[in-house]
Amino acid sequence: MGNNTWKVITATALLTVAACKSWQVLSSQCISPTNVKEPVGDKKKYKKKLVLDTQDYDDELFREQLARNYAFLGEDGMEKLKQQYIVVVGAGGVGSWVVTMLIRSGCSHIRIIDFDQVSLSSLNRHSCANLNDVGTPKVECLKTHMSQIAPWCEIEAINELWTIENADRLILENSHDNKRPTFVIDCIDNIDTKVDLLEYVYRHKIDVISSGGASAKSDPTRINVGDMTTTEEDPLARSVRRRLKKRGITTGIPVVFSAEKPDPRKAKLLPLPEDEYQKGSVDQLSALKDFRVRILPVLGTMPGIFGLTIATWVLTKVSGYPMEPIEGKNRIKLYDGIYQSLAGQMTRIGMPDQRVPIALKDVGYIVEEIFRGKSPISGFSTRLTLSKWDPSLPVSLQNVVLMTKEEQKDHELKILNGNQKLHEVYPQEVLDLVAKRFDEEKYYSQFR
Repeated sequence: MGNNTWKVITATALLTVAACKSWQVLSSQCISPTNVKEPVGDKKKYKKKLVLDTQDYDDELFREQLARNYAFLGEDGMEKLKQQYIVVVGAGGVGSWVVTMLIRSGCSHIRIIDFDQVSLSSLNRHSCANLNDVGTPKVECLKTHMSQIAPWCEIEAINELWTIENADRLILENSHDNKRPTFVIDCIDNIDTKVDLLEYVYRHKIDVISSGGASAKSDPTRINVGDMTTTEEDPLARSVRRRLKKRGITTGIPVVFSAEKPDPRKAKLLPLPEDEYQKGSVDQLSALKDFRVRILPVLGTMPGIFGLTIATWVLTKVSGYPMEPIEGKNRIKLYDGIYQSLAGQMTRIGMPDQRVPIALKDVGYIVEEIFRGKSPISGFSTRLTLSKWDPSLPVSLQNVVLMTKEEQKDHELKILNGNQKLHEVYPQEVLDLVAKRFDEEKYYSQFR
């Protein structure tokens, strides 16, 4: 290779280095948070700066950043959200996503409690942690990243293990005005601590929602939101439910859980290697007393889905946005039993054509979408059946009602096989609710 060639290569390299340095300087001047400006529009020129100083981040910027949320939740809903003081206990795979989306959505005061640090293995499921955060407290990691996104939010990061002994200080005491939290979100994966927290919040009458176990789960369509009494196929939720029952708490705590059934082909809790047992007492291998020592197989997306579900549930609840979670979905055997209950009724009421004019695939739609998994008569969601409603009309999607078995029997006796009228048997609120559900079905059927 000649001297001229080397000169060309050297000159090119020097120019590249110089260009890179110039670009770094230009970038630091142009895209730092205190220098970013809105693009100039055709009608007006923005002069405001995007700064990280809370005092300078005025309401106009807040509204522009959350324009989509205002459009969705409305003025009143967003104002209610801004007034919330939310405590999140647990800042791992589930909790980090809860915190991230609550803050991104307009929450203005949040407290995060967790004793743990970001590890390299937690990067597959944490909402914002990166390699530079490994080894730092999870709560500080969230506060650092979220402060750059939502300078209006007061974020309290408490790097401490929540225990029942320090519950009053961590939940009820506030650094400013001693304001009680309006919501507590449980994202703990240790059973004893989880039970203590849920009992404490329940006794203090603070709104709460709890996360079930996301490990070894992979089917997002099986995610449910329901009362703790409705959880299924979730060992963590089952253990918590049993322990709370011993403490006199049997209902009243909503839970996000997966009803995905176990399968020998799917991931399982990994056993502790034999050589670890040889080192001594297994309890001594955990970072903290009574905390798990085995590795939980986790598909990184699932804790995120759990966290996003919780955040969505909280956002709609506190803002007053209508949402009625469907309890017990995805239970094919249940739907088949409900379908057969309608077929059996046809025989009992002496219909000449005993074929069911509703397909099995429609039962899930009726149960979930129309009646929200509950009887409109009692509100119960167990021992469900389908029943013809108005005896003067044929069976159709707009003339069957979800009932308990006892209600179906009573309806047949008094309405379908008797001479009583609907308004003579049911109060007006039940008749109105059934009519409302039928109107909804008529509307939904346009899109099926």
